[in-house]
Amino acid sequence: ILKAKPDALVSIKPLADGGEGTTDALIEGLGGKRVNLTVTGPMGTPVDCYYGILENEEGLTAVMEMAQAAGITLVPPNQKTPLAATTYGVGEMILHAIENGCRSFIIGIGGSATNDGGIGMLKALGYEFLDESGNDVGEGGQALSKIHTIKSDNVNKNISLCNFKIACDVTNPLYGENGATYIYGPQKGVTEDM
Repeated sequence: ILKAKPDALVSIKPLADGGEGTTDALIEGLGGKRVNLTVTGPMGTPVDCYYGILENEEGLTAVMEMAQAAGITLVPPNQKTPLAATTYGVGEMILHAIENGCRSFIIGIGGSATNDGGIGMLKALGYEFLDESGNDVGEGGQALSKIHTIKSDNVNKNISLCNFKIACDVTNPLYGENGATYIYGPQKGVTEDM
């Protein structure tokens, strides 16, 4: 632009689609600070990740992307196990941000290795998902059909004070011919049988 019009005023605003790079774009574009931590990765092993904190007149806003804690790039291609992959680490990031005073959240949900309906994240926040016998249903997409009861007795009390905005560039429902499971499942390792 400056080569064509040297006196132009150029203002650069980083953008992202809710997947990888969303946090960096918002931190840079809005003058936030980066917070590093280690959480449970999609396959249950620890992963290093980060989120951003933005400060404004309403308080502190956490900006994070699901891909940091439960991303497809964290799983080697030959180890993709979508029925077991968990979003637990996303919940751990949220709890960490709450402990740092954040009450508003912008969460990008692209680039995940998971298909657990968010139950891993909710477990980290204190929800319990039980089967007909009252036992924990486990992790991953395989656990969804086992859910009989959801308990919220131990949910972090600050959750009710929080406001969540989700950054996503698609509108697919979870199931059906155009559902996220059908459309995006294969990149996570979902097979026709699954």
